[in-house]
Amino acid sequence: MRPGPQSVTVNGMGWNVTGDLESYTAEAGGFLHADPVANTVPLSVIETLRSQGADAFGEEPLFGWWRSGAEVGAAFLLTGAYPVLLSEMPEHAAADLADALADRRAAPPGVSGSAPAAQAFAAAWERRTGMAAEVRMRQRLFRLDRLQPPDPLPDGTVRVATAADRQLVRDWFTAFEEEAQGGGRVRGALIDDRLGHGGILVWEVDGAPVAMAGRTRVVAGMARVGPVYTPPEHRRLGYGAAVTAIVTRSALEAGAAHVVLFTDLANPTSNGIYQRLGYRPVVDRLVLGFGA
Repeated sequence: MRPGPQSVTVNGMGWNVTGDLESYTAEAGGFLHADPVANTVPLSVIETLRSQGADAFGEEPLFGWWRSGAEVGAAFLLTGAYPVLLSEMPEHAAADLADALADRRAAPPGVSGSAPAAQAFAAAWERRTGMAAEVRMRQRLFRLDRLQPPDPLPDGTVRVATAADRQLVRDWFTAFEEEAQGGGRVRGALIDDRLGHGGILVWEVDGAPVAMAGRTRVVAGMARVGPVYTPPEHRRLGYGAAVTAIVTRSALEAGAAHVVLFTDLANPTSNGIYQRLGYRPVVDRLVLGFGA
């Protein structure tokens, strides 16, 4: 069991770490909402936790904010088996956070953030735990400029996934995680949450599903597209691009002023597709995993 909420202060600047979501949003919410594009993941995670409960991503989540003087200047969250998610922050704040989490006996499987912050966290984590880091993924965050759907669209039609599609959606989420991350548990509550707000679209040809794309709820004027998945036997036929364009349009129609998505920089095909749809690069992120 992790210790309760605590503060760690270093040289007049400090991390406040808690397991209480409402404390986190009360203290760090303004900082996160000030840049909803860069903070797309924590903002959408907060909404999922509120709708599905504190264990939506796994037991005992941790949250925290870092102050430089009176202002919150950084934030993090740690949920389930996901890497520690870092906002933009100074390298020394990232290193201090690693110490704070080590003191709490937390066991994150990795860290995700800007390259300088992620590497500073990883170096401090190795010093404290002996666990070295390896690169799992280099990501790029894209934001929609102006939607440019494929013309013409491929054969088929699109529809909103329903509860009847739950097993299909879960299988495709799992396949996406295996390809993108090398595996990982897909929690049923997260599938139900997406289905519940109409956040999954399926492209069909002759009544058979051939691709899907998901999106988050609109939070702070922002929605994030993902995952996008096409089974191998249906790839290179335009289905993934088509369903991505339509799920993007659904986010705009739901009121999103900013529509964003992440790509794996090692996949030039998907990066090219999203740019042809009108997405433009914003910032790169580094995902590191910890080993013995």
